[in-house]
Amino acid sequence: MDASFPNIRHMAALVATAQTGTVTRAARQVNLTQPALTQAIARLEQTLGCVLFERGAGGMTATEPARLLVPRAEVALDLIGSRRVTATQVRAFLALAEAGSYAGAAQATGLSSASLHRAVSDLSVALGQRLVEKRGRHVTLTAGGARRARAFSLARAELVNGLDEVARWQGKAAGRVTVGAMPLSRARWLPEVLLAFATRFPDVEVVVLEGSHAELSGPLRDGVVDMMLGALREDSEDLQQEPVFLDRPRIIGRARHPAFVAGASTDDLARYHWALPGRDTPLRHFWEDMMRRGGTEPPAVHITCGSILTVRQLLLKSDMLTMASADQLRVELEGGLLETFEPPVEVRRTIGITTRTDWRPTRPQEVLMQLLREAASDYDS
Repeated sequence: MDASFPNIRHMAALVATAQTGTVTRAARQVNLTQPALTQAIARLEQTLGCVLFERGAGGMTATEPARLLVPRAEVALDLIGSRRVTATQVRAFLALAEAGSYAGAAQATGLSSASLHRAVSDLSVALGQRLVEKRGRHVTLTAGGARRARAFSLARAELVNGLDEVARWQGKAAGRVTVGAMPLSRARWLPEVLLAFATRFPDVEVVVLEGSHAELSGPLRDGVVDMMLGALREDSEDLQQEPVFLDRPRIIGRARHPAFVAGASTDDLARYHWALPGRDTPLRHFWEDMMRRGGTEPPAVHITCGSILTVRQLLLKSDMLTMASADQLRVELEGGLLETFEPPVEVRRTIGITTRTDWRPTRPQEVLMQLLREAASDYDS
């Protein structure tokens, strides 16, 4: 079985058999002969190493692994949306969408560019829809192609999770959790949770993708990322946001900074250069709001930077200031290299977990979410 995208025909046979309870009706439902459907089920069972149906006079009865896999396979088939689509075509199209060129997709998959061209072309014909547009050496997705790429990516995530659940039922090492981590979550919250999670599920792979909200929200919607951690944004219909704790950012500068004196106002702070994240980030908005509520028009930001490592060096070597969570610079603060200053106007931001509204986590994913909630309770002070 192709690990990147399971056999679609086999999944369709599985779902139809579970829904109808007989090979005859299932074969009719997916437009296969009875021998072809029986062979598809047998190959899937051989690949998984377990029995999916108990055969009896009354028909086909789904076993526990089938009951774990069927609901996710149903969702995946709905997302794929056509019985004419093959796993090879989907794999080729997703590789092209991710790489942006046939050469890049060929390198990622090990397939030839000619094979990828043919598979994507056949997929376009099967769907009756133009999926890509060629621009020089690169290709871009059409609007319809972008929608298909997201649907196929979500279908892949459902099937992979379903197969992981079957493997875990069998007692095999299985599972993967992909976390999108914005800067604050990477400082202390997520690392502490990962250590606890590893003791519970030593066989589950955890992948941490670092980035900003803008960089991670797309992969979250595509099913590449399971959950995103960090400051919450405005609600979105397709994303579910769960607040878990309040962070109170502080003004941070070098040790014995001249601005850190009792009674310092926003006018005093505005005289210094600032290094802050981009204009579209909550922290930047909170800083601007702090200045205005203190009666000061926000000064021009001298350096716009989202990297706390870069900002740290700027603070250590100058009188520049920033606003950040103390956790992000804990080592330097505890070592006395940097100091914090209470903002003249209180600043608070909500930190939480963002997932897709239709996401159905596996057991390891559920446990990681719970551990994140439990750890966050210590920070909400």
